[in-house]
Amino acid sequence: MDYNVYLLATDPSNPCRDVIHSRDTSLKIRVYCLSEDQFTPSDNEIQLYGYAHNKLYAFETININAEDALDVVSAIQWYADYIEYPEMEILPEDPRGNHEIAM
Repeated sequence: MDYNVYLLATDPSNPCRDVIHSRDTSLKIRVYCLSEDQFTPSDNEIQLYGYAHNKLYAFETININAEDALDVVSAIQWYADYIEYPEMEILPEDPRGNHEIAM
């Protein structure tokens, strides 16, 4: 069985703005902490959500290719393990429901 290898790019000025990279494909996923970051979902990308350590995270693909779409969940599961919260439930929609996005 093949396993994807993921790498993490971090922003030293913002500890809540990580980017997950697949080593073997073009998959990239930006991580947002919704309690700290403004987030406006892109219509052209995949967004998933999850709670970990009392924070709500949004995960949004960057220039997603159709062949990489199936690996999005495994990349987020890898990230959950990385932040030491492997039991994170991955949600298909923003659990906050309708919410105002500050501009």
